[in-house]
Formats: sequence, structure tokens, C-alpha cells
Amino acid sequence: MTKAKNFPLHADLDAVLVSESDIKKRVKKLGVEIANAYGNEEITVVSIINGAILFTADLLREIPNPIRLDCIRISSYRNDTKSAGHPKLLQSLTLDVTNRHVLLIDDILDTGKTFSAVAGMLTKLNPASLRTCVLLDKRGRREVDFEADFVGFQIPDKFVVGYGLDFAERYRNLPCIGVLKPTLQNPPEWA
Repeated sequence: MTKAKNFPLHADLDAVLVSESDIKKRVKKLGVEIANAYGNEEITVVSIINGAILFTADLLREIPNPIRLDCIRISSYRNDTKSAGHPKLLQSLTLDVTNRHVLLIDDILDTGKTFSAVAGMLTKLNPASLRTCVLLDKRGRREVDFEADFVGFQIPDKFVVGYGLDFAERYRNLPCIGVLKPTLQNPPEWA
């Protein structure tokens, strides 16, 4: 973990956990790992948005397989730094995943509640296979026994933003992943 540099883009971060260049290198390697796992098979990617949108877009460019893409929208954090409990489905799939090889992608696996719930929902739709991929794995917060098949980075139990991850819909556009300053977590004017 390095201290955030003092320029406007990172002014709200205590530290940068994963740099932009490290993200690019790891996403490229994940693309190779996923392509090797699927061979020449077509993959139906299901991305949990909004958080995984940047990661999904970059990752798909690194996978040579034929890809079908669908998105699902889940709400679990709202404007807080802790999960609201049970994930709430806001927008479901539009593609049929029956007998398809499905790759479920999310930005972060922490409590495991969201990923486990969505994976369970997809399993009920009878895919040919279901694998999971996350950019970040925060094992220190796991409440549900769930592990992803493909993981970008293991991170400590810190509240992180950037590269798609947000706090109250802010910071998604940061090119790195950093720890949000505690003084900015739950500020009253954002409530």
C-alpha cells in the first residue's frame, strides 16, 4: 500500500492499493486464464453493474472467445460503507442462459452475499456451466462460504473505491483502486 499522491484525482484517498498499471497487467492475465479455461467455447458473460462495468469492459477485450454479454443490477450498499444485508435485484437478465457457459463477473467479493445470491439465481436457469470472476477478493469480510474461480487481487478489509467501485455513486472513474479517507465515509451532505 502506498500513500496517495497529492494531486486532485487521488485527493480523497488515504492510500492506493492497486495502481492503474497493475490493474491493466492483471486484467490481461485474467483474460488468458479465462480463455484457457473455456477453450474455444462461447461464453455468456453476466456482469453485475454498476460496479463491475469498467472491469468487465476491459476484461472482455482480453478474451478472444465469442462472447454474449448481459448485465444484472443488484443493490447491496446504497450510500453506506457496509452491506445493507440481503442484496436486492433491481434489473434481471435479458439473455437466455440455459445450456450456455456462463461467466459471472463482479467488482468485489467481500461478504459473499451478493455473489452467492446471483450465482444461485443463475444456477436455477440451468446453464451448461457457471464460473465466477472478481477483480477484488476481500476475504476478511466473508460471511457466506463462497470463492470465485478467477480473482484479480486479494485486498485487506478496507473500504475501497475506484475503477468502478463507488461510495454513494462517486469515485467510479478513478483509474486506480484506493482506500477512501475515513473522514469522507458517510459525510452528512451525501446522505
